[in-house]
Amino acid sequence: MTSTGGLSPATRARLERELDQLREQRAALAPRLGDDPLGDSADQADLLERAELASRLDRRISEITDLLHGAPAPEADTDLPSGTKVTLRFPDGDTEEMTVVGLVDEADDDASALTADSPLGRAIAGHEEGDTITYRTPQGEATAEIVRLAPPG
Repeated sequence: MTSTGGLSPATRARLERELDQLREQRAALAPRLGDDPLGDSADQADLLERAELASRLDRRISEITDLLHGAPAPEADTDLPSGTKVTLRFPDGDTEEMTVVGLVDEADDDASALTADSPLGRAIAGHEEGDTITYRTPQGEATAEIVRLAPPG
């Protein structure tokens, strides 16, 4: 995936569409921000609200631009690359197959996904099939056995 900066082509396309929409919203908002705020308090409140919206749009535009243009791939520091298929068996006997993604946005709607930098992803990194891993959850520590670990490709 190096040709797309660590993003899948579908995720890159979705982010580019979102970026275009955000830039259109920001451009439409810009002329109204320069309006004279000499009106009543409702006019001033409206101006503040527009300024806050502009700030949120600017932050998201910056985030997407970083992702699309040279930001390091999220899995750059891990042994668990995007596309890796992982099957885990939990202590209750249930198994779950997951796919490692660089960004949560890359996950298919119908598939379980995990990011390499999540507690579970970090616990899996560096291990192999048959290993039992321990990771943190909001409820405390949990364990699972790695049944299958298949790198992409």
